[in-house]
Amino acid sequence: MRRPLRNPARIVPIAFLGAIAVGTVLMMVPASRQGPDAAPFVTALFTATSAVCVTGLAVTDTPAYWTPLGLVLITVLTQLGGFGIMSLATLLGLLVSRRLGLRSRLTAQAETNSLALSDIRRVLLRIAATMLGAETAITLILAARLWLHYDYPPPRALWYGLFHAVQAFNNGGFALYSDGLVQFVGDWWICLPLIVGVVVGGLGFPALFELARERSRPQRWSVHTRLTVWGTLALIGTGFVSMLTFEWANPRTLGPLDLPEKLLAALFQDVMTRSGGFNTVDPGEFNPETTAVSIGMMFIGGGSASTAGGIKVTTFFLLAFVIWSELRGEHDVVIGRRRIAAASQRQALTVALIGVALVGAGTLALISLTDDIGGEQALYEVTSAFGTTGLSTGITGDLPDPAQVLLVVLMFVGRIGSVTLGSAIALNTRRRRFHYPEERPIVG
Repeated sequence: MRRPLRNPARIVPIAFLGAIAVGTVLMMVPASRQGPDAAPFVTALFTATSAVCVTGLAVTDTPAYWTPLGLVLITVLTQLGGFGIMSLATLLGLLVSRRLGLRSRLTAQAETNSLALSDIRRVLLRIAATMLGAETAITLILAARLWLHYDYPPPRALWYGLFHAVQAFNNGGFALYSDGLVQFVGDWWICLPLIVGVVVGGLGFPALFELARERSRPQRWSVHTRLTVWGTLALIGTGFVSMLTFEWANPRTLGPLDLPEKLLAALFQDVMTRSGGFNTVDPGEFNPETTAVSIGMMFIGGGSASTAGGIKVTTFFLLAFVIWSELRGEHDVVIGRRRIAAASQRQALTVALIGVALVGAGTLALISLTDDIGGEQALYEVTSAFGTTGLSTGITGDLPDPAQVLLVVLMFVGRIGSVTLGSAIALNTRRRRFHYPEERPIVG
């Protein structure tokens, strides 16, 4: 009973593997698929992994392939994956602090605004309340719009609203339309609630709780919240301008739209590229420049302890500050009058470099497993899986089974990897009682 607590980083992958296994079995039940036959194992495994890891990549036409039971399973697995990710990430942070001495615990609590072990129940209740509250609000707005403007019967409007609300807040990306959400490209009442859901779900609960507590005093925000909030806004702004610039005249994406529709479509696709996974234009028709920017955004992802994937906003901007301090010749890395610990810098570098290695190796492996896709398409697909984004250029369903299994592994590693790796590093940190002589090798 005590063994898992000695290494709580094992809890996350074991829990997710169990959920994926159960989800795969349920997706293979004949009643989950349209037609007389059960879904093939790889198809069921891919769909269950994509749902539990809140990715949204699909190898089938989701609304046409799965029955209402299958779609309900996708919704439940997505909700389970989203809540489990955030709650387990919070629990791991508390378990890590339990391994520290009193002084270290107080220091960590002051620097990270983490909560005491006695607050676990309250934390989980706040997570559940926030998630359900946000999803309920989005569901009602979408359902009302579908009912009043698109003449959906109320039960169908409510179901469509609920399905997409769960996918939005959990950064899932599955849709009940074969072409994604292309038909709503200019509908602000559909797109804006989904944008808000993806952004809020992608901030992470440590940042959300602090924003609620210190919303009128940003000067008191922790470094983590500052990096998350301002970093998210900076990435949204950069992606929005890039999308408008590179796709403005593209006849296959933003070109045919009027000005308000261009602005909405660019903002929507920019936000979804971070980890949301919905689309109102076809990503396979992007210009090469937009594809390159999208790959970068998918790799960065969202906030820590959130429903988003990637290496995380805090990791990316922390490394940016490290580089800036090094270029200026400063010994300390300072953000908001706070000195960043060397251990945090090493952890950020480790997470980022392992992410680069996984995406690079995954891209080469995907190319070797297929015959007719180029390097750009392979890189886009692999980054989308690793970043649990769910966007695709349209090749996912045509990939052979070994390539789909590769994406399954990347989705799993991309979802649980950063949480597990960060916790493992923190738990395995040990202090040497001696120092070797220092030497400086030539760098660069």
